[in-house]
This record gives sequence, C-alpha cells and structure tokens, in this order.
Amino acid sequence: METERIGLIGCGEMGSALARGIVTKGGIKPSAVYVYDLNKEREALLATELQSITAESLEMIAQQCRFLFIAVKPQDAGSLLDSIKSLVRPDQIIISIAAGITVSFIEKYLPEGTKVIRLMPNTPCLIGEGVVVISTGTTVTDDERKEVEKLLKPLGLIIRFPETLMDAATGLSGTGPAYVYLFIETMIDAGVSIGIRRDVASKLVVQNVIGAAKMLERDTHHPAEMRNIVTSPAGTTSSAMLVLEESGFRSCLIKAVIAATKRSKELLRG
Repeated sequence: METERIGLIGCGEMGSALARGIVTKGGIKPSAVYVYDLNKEREALLATELQSITAESLEMIAQQCRFLFIAVKPQDAGSLLDSIKSLVRPDQIIISIAAGITVSFIEKYLPEGTKVIRLMPNTPCLIGEGVVVISTGTTVTDDERKEVEKLLKPLGLIIRFPETLMDAATGLSGTGPAYVYLFIETMIDAGVSIGIRRDVASKLVVQNVIGAAKMLERDTHHPAEMRNIVTSPAGTTSSAMLVLEESGFRSCLIKAVIAATKRSKELLRG
C-alpha cells in the first residue's frame, strides 16, 4: 500500500475530511497523496496543510495515482467523469463519495470494465471515529475491495452495503452527525435556559452523548432497555420522556432520515 498513490479530485469539506483522515490516521505518506480542485486556492490550502502534492491537471492526477477519489458535487459528477474517461487505466480504482451518484451512473461514463467503488463517509472520519459505507461495482475483485477497505479502516467503522441501500446510508449515516450536532446544540440551549452557564452546559451535554454512546457500544442491551434503566416511575426522566413523545420527537427524526434519503435519490436526477 505504501507505493500506491492516492488522488483526490475535489477539495470540498467531505473530500478534505477524507484526505485528512487518510493522512493523519491512516499513516499514508503525504507525498503519496495528490489533490486537485478547480478552486486553486482551496486546493493549495489543503495541499499545504497535508504537505501533499498539488496536481496541475486531471491528466497528471490520473497518470500518477492508482486510487482516484471523486469528491465533487453530485451535479458536477457527469462532466468530471466525461473529462477523465480517456485517462482511466484498467488497473485504477475509481472511488466516488458523491452523494446520490450510483455505481452504474459512473460506469456509464467510463470505459467498460472500469473498477468503481461508491462510498458514503461522514465527517468524524477526520478523527478516526467515522463511518464509511462501501458498495462495489461488479468488476471490483474481493482483493481490490479489501485493499480499499484497508486504506479506509483508520477512518472508523467500515460497513458494506448493497448498492440499493446506499441512499439510505446517506440519509442515516452520512447525514447522521448533523442530527447529533443539532441535538447537542439544543440540549446546550436548554441548559442555558434553566440557568447553567453555556460553557458548563456544553461540557455536560457533550460528555452525556459520549458516555451514552460508549455504553451502547459496549453493551448488548437495546437502547430502549438502557433508557428504561434510568426512567423511574413518576420521576424526572419519565416526565421528560412524556414531553418528547407528545412533541413527536421520534417521528420528526424518522421523517428527517427519510427526507435525506429521498433527497439523495433525487440528486442523480439533478
């Protein structure tokens, strides 16, 4: 793996987070990472931060790298794929993180037999605590898939999904951190509203989320069972749970995940 070069096309938030995670958590040498973006200022900032190499052109990054990560906006994917179709080699693996863009869509633009992998990462990959959902095209061998999974493993949990569930993975996992951030933000505001200083409320809430998540990670109990343990009859928690149920907390969250999944499916249609 040390001799294989990695190319990143698109230095936006998610692409940059992926590159940072691969370099800082994966132990990949910065000199093995090439970055390219039409926004040259953004490209230069990422390259300087990682001490990686800026690719002067798509031709250069395609020539130098075996693994090509496509991290452009979904609406720009078609034109990019059209631009690189004559540059792709049989030994290369095209790895897309563009939301809503299917493996078959990518294969349609590129030479027959091109090896394509679709990913749905999330931003905690930056600190090695993320989730990367992976789906492979039919021409990708098990050994090649394992190569890519080995490359991504330092970023967090790697889960294989069939292509048919990748939009669902986007709605639940790719978008998931935003739901958690909103929950944390709201909890902190609630703490302030009952008289706790914002900095103290922030520490309390963040640690609550970390602690609860770690308990679920280490325990085989269902989340409802864990919740029931701290919900005493006629107690403070039961009073709070009643308000959340009456306010439609669960149904709102489920609807949010469904809406994000639906939007992921729509991205392919523009």
